[in-house]
Amino acid sequence: MNNQEILSKVDHTLLLQGSTWDEIKEICDDAMKYKTASVCIPPYYVKKAADYMQGKIKVCTVIGFPNGNTTTASKAFETKEALENGAEEIDMVINIGMVKAKDYDSVLEEIKTLKEICGDKVLKVIIETCLLTDEEKVKMCEIVTQSGADFIKTSTGFAGGGATFEDVELMVKNVGENVKVKASGGISSLEDAEKFINIGASRLGTSRIVKIMKSLENNA
Repeated sequence: MNNQEILSKVDHTLLLQGSTWDEIKEICDDAMKYKTASVCIPPYYVKKAADYMQGKIKVCTVIGFPNGNTTTASKAFETKEALENGAEEIDMVINIGMVKAKDYDSVLEEIKTLKEICGDKVLKVIIETCLLTDEEKVKMCEIVTQSGADFIKTSTGFAGGGATFEDVELMVKNVGENVKVKASGGISSLEDAEKFINIGASRLGTSRIVKIMKSLENNA
């Protein structure tokens, strides 16, 4: 697998609380240069980034981020606003408390609500694997499959853990054919990126892969 094939699966990500427009603009420039799948940025910057890139790279944003325990109504509003502002992909965080309480019907309904709003736009469902048991991860694979969402995603990167090979393998094994897997959080080398893809991840959420590419160019 060559480097461009890896880059084409990267959601080039910057979600830190203190991120400025200059920093967001830089990752937009990098995404356009390296032809990543998207930029994944905070909702506040979606319109500005979409206007800036003019369709060259898809804009992805996050909903209910990072804790997931806002109301479904507030997530729905965030999603509608993000799409109106030019987002083409939505990464939502599930309500972990609902999962822990085994209120699976509510988890499913929330995801379905957001998918209905997204329509033909991509919806990715962040299940925060580091906070779930394997049994809960498998259950979330079933729920995301039932919901009509497009992706199941490992992590926000803000809960103390990120993607692991074991979790991605588990998710690939247990989702339906209609659901792809996104590995996110802590992906720090080309070797790891390639391994995640080889075991079944269709997307990678990371900022480090582009940084590695830039470093390789600078040292060439």
